[in-house]
Amino acid sequence: MRRAWGMLHTSALVLALLLSPSSYRRENRANLARHVYLGTAPLLPWFTVLVALASLVVIRIVVVTAASYGLSQYALEMVVRVLVLELIPLTAALFVAVRCTLPGGVELAAMRGRGEFDVLRARGGDPMATEVMPRVLAGLFAVVTLAAVSCVISLVLAYLVVHGLTHAAFDSYTRKVGQVFNPAVTLIFSLKTVFFSLAVSLIPMVSSLHDPLSGKVQALPELQGLVRMFLLILLIQVASLMGNYY
Repeated sequence: MRRAWGMLHTSALVLALLLSPSSYRRENRANLARHVYLGTAPLLPWFTVLVALASLVVIRIVVVTAASYGLSQYALEMVVRVLVLELIPLTAALFVAVRCTLPGGVELAAMRGRGEFDVLRARGGDPMATEVMPRVLAGLFAVVTLAAVSCVISLVLAYLVVHGLTHAAFDSYTRKVGQVFNPAVTLIFSLKTVFFSLAVSLIPMVSSLHDPLSGKVQALPELQGLVRMFLLILLIQVASLMGNYY
């Protein structure tokens, strides 16, 4: 229980640093920009290509299946709801977790085990502001960026698969997409993406600061952070499904 309260306190501290204007002063910007760039740029091309290929497959399956049952008029709505609303934000969060934030948490645990945090404090520095918060910010930015870019690509591919290379159906297409993205659904989608990004960014970093160190410093924080992260992601996904369909 004490560790759980400690993790909540650390999470609140990191969120306060994220919202504090002093964290973005000129002397901190280079470090923040480096972490944000390294957390997003290497992932974006590969994730975009993978999402584009997977989207083509899913869109084609949905369109052909709907046509075989005489439900072609509902194919586009099914694509938007299943692919854009549900699968892409979840996939983006998990991809960033595996490639960025979980390794970042292991790196923080290793730094903590080597005593680098104590050395930094002795020099008058703040490890939370210089090491933890930039990695959390990088995870947040990566999830939101990957999800936004992938959603746009999926919507474009859906239009091309359903209507082909013509602009004649653009008005009806945007009207159907707009009917899916009503204010309530848009709010739930935005909140879900933000909460996903917070879950995959905060939990691995906070776990690395509070989990006991052992000889297996590379595995212990990663495994425990992974379990906590998946549980929270599952709760967020269930809550979003209830909000959208109940």
